[in-house]
Amino acid sequence: MRELRLAIAQSSGELEGPEERMGWLETKLKDLPYQQIDLLLLPELFLTGYNKGKKLLEWAEANDGPYAKRISDLCKEFNLAIHYGFPERLDGKLYNSAQCFDARGNCLNIHRKLILPPGFEGDHFEAGQGCNIFELGDFKVATLICYDAEFPETFRHMADQGVELVLVPTALGAQWGVVAKKLIPTRAFENGIYVAYANQAGREGDMNYLGASCIIAPNGGELARAGQDEEIIFATLQRDAVQKAQERLPYLSDVKRIKF
Repeated sequence: MRELRLAIAQSSGELEGPEERMGWLETKLKDLPYQQIDLLLLPELFLTGYNKGKKLLEWAEANDGPYAKRISDLCKEFNLAIHYGFPERLDGKLYNSAQCFDARGNCLNIHRKLILPPGFEGDHFEAGQGCNIFELGDFKVATLICYDAEFPETFRHMADQGVELVLVPTALGAQWGVVAKKLIPTRAFENGIYVAYANQAGREGDMNYLGASCIIAPNGGELARAGQDEEIIFATLQRDAVQKAQERLPYLSDVKRIKF
């Protein structure tokens, strides 16, 4: 599969709890042209919502919990991969996690947020360790969650290992427009890779989301960009565009020649 057909579902922050969110997802899948989609990317903590305080612990589950099994079943029913965020309960600890199931319902990857930003996350979650690379078709893929993606070091580490697509579920507030509109395209451009950035929309309690989910090409150009409201965006990724971008601007090799 030299190309990957990607969709991002920018969901509403007003969806309340796992059952309502799963119902929303099931409805959207029935309306999607799913025969033409290989991967659906959902936001950070999609399963529960982000700004939920202690409810995150109440709604948390293991990575093979009941809701994970329902999403795995949806992958098989609609013949597409789904990548989503959820609060993961593991060994008595809580992680801000994301996982991807393929079209056969198999788990391809689990990523636990590496860097917890200032604010409530540090009071609720443990920081994860490591970034795993997984394959979706012919693409080498990795996950970074929200704040993870705001460090050039994380992207460069992935790109140096041959990653061609970084999936970034996020819960970005409206005051951080520079991240979605400037920083994320820069991360794609400076590494010559695709970046898919999936945010939430609307309000969730006292938090106002930016929206502005996007799919960015290896040359830094926008393939698709959402507005401020609930929306689904689409793009077809061409694997050879990564090689062309990295040959045109060999940042990954030339940076090793710098002497300070």
